[in-house]
Amino acid sequence: MKSLVMSEIYVGQKASMTKAITEGDVLVFAGATGDLNPVHINEEFASKTRFKKRIAHGMLSVSLIAATLGCELPGGGSIYVSQSVKFRAPVFLGDTITAELEVIAKDVEKNRLTLKTTCYNQTGLVVIEGEAVTMPAKDKTL
Repeated sequence: MKSLVMSEIYVGQKASMTKAITEGDVLVFAGATGDLNPVHINEEFASKTRFKKRIAHGMLSVSLIAATLGCELPGGGSIYVSQSVKFRAPVFLGDTITAELEVIAKDVEKNRLTLKTTCYNQTGLVVIEGEAVTMPAKDKTL
């Protein structure tokens, strides 16, 4: 796990994390959050929706952004301040999602980074777009 401080971070810097979304991920997420929407957990129900099959929780994919912030850029000891999210396409069980972050602004005085956040699937289709603000650790934590 990385732990970058403000002086080690530059505008344009990128980081990413990739994960296949499994049946287990969806069921654990449903249990942990209480979001038992049948479009996520019931194949018969989901087959009658416009998606024709189960989709992963949108926030499950957003959590990959959080993982990338906490483990890669800026990494350990950072604090997630805010996140805007636009869901562009569904994520299906079995999709491989990549969360990519890019530093688009630094406010050294306030110890804040603004990052463009994008998630895309194995075909390159953008499924989530947004922007995050985070506070890097003040000193090396790991």
